[in-house]
Amino acid sequence: MDGKNRKDIYPGLEVEIILKKDQRNGNLTRGIVANLLTSAPYHSRGIKVRLEDGQVGRVASVPEEE
Repeated sequence: MDGKNRKDIYPGLEVEIILKKDQRNGNLTRGIVANLLTSAPYHSRGIKVRLEDGQVGRVASVPEEE
């Protein structure tokens, strides 16, 4: 699942985000969503979130449950 729809993202969800500094190289950072920063229901580049460790970025993907 991509992270473009706000309804799919919620606190406590494990996600992979792209940090601002990694936008050029595409490195993903995995973490748990603390809160959502994008108020729009959809964003073409991904919903912006803050992780529990304080990092902020746009959701690139939601890893599948194993």
